[in-house]
Amino acid sequence: MKNLEIDKAQVALRFAQAGQSYSEHAVVQKQIARQLFNLIQGYATKTQFERVFEIGCGSGNLSHLLLKNFQIQHYLLNDLYAEVQQHFQGYSNIDWLLGDIEQLVFPAHLELIVSTSALQWMTNLDAVFQKANDSLLPQGLFCFSTFGERNLQEIKILTGQGLDYVNLDQLREKLQNQGFEVLHLSEQIEYLDFATPKQVLQHLKATGVTATASSFRWTKHSLERFYQDYQQFSQLDTSGQIHYRLSYHPIYCIARRMP
Repeated sequence: MKNLEIDKAQVALRFAQAGQSYSEHAVVQKQIARQLFNLIQGYATKTQFERVFEIGCGSGNLSHLLLKNFQIQHYLLNDLYAEVQQHFQGYSNIDWLLGDIEQLVFPAHLELIVSTSALQWMTNLDAVFQKANDSLLPQGLFCFSTFGERNLQEIKILTGQGLDYVNLDQLREKLQNQGFEVLHLSEQIEYLDFATPKQVLQHLKATGVTATASSFRWTKHSLERFYQDYQQFSQLDTSGQIHYRLSYHPIYCIARRMP
């Protein structure tokens, strides 16, 4: 199967186009942000932070939870495109670092770095982890969610298109190699059910995930084939209704910079 070369401009475009629909349709991403926030609450030894940095904030699923429940003096937000700023009106403690995080210099003297459902887009995760470690204060926390190898596996099986995901062991090794102590690492499989295969594709488009396939073009024939082949992922619910499953594979990590 082909693992895609990631076109960051294409990713930015797709997510910008999905900006309005993302908040409504990204139900799994909202659940993941909530779960990551709960983990952060469990591992953070305080609720007041001077400098927090978020990679790939999107519409703010995680950001708003942190802003509401923690006292953050200076919250630095990153994303690929300026349109995300519309989701953060009225905050005086926010600054922006817009662009591809792999090309940007991280802010310094950070107590906390967070990221949810974004790091799977990185082409060089080791370099990102190194920059994160360098910019954290000693004992600073790096808390993130990403996705594992079974993420959107139905799409990859049928189209051959998908990202190159890392597993738990690889993540642990990469983090430890950059000087992190891994406090928590876990994974889950979440499923969304749809009434038709067409709704699966509509969901992916509404959440910007079609960015995984920048060079992939649907034709009438390939769409019909996709709908037909998706029957293998159909199931009957208790009332005898047929539905079509889509898999998400979130990974949660809490890491700490060594003193």
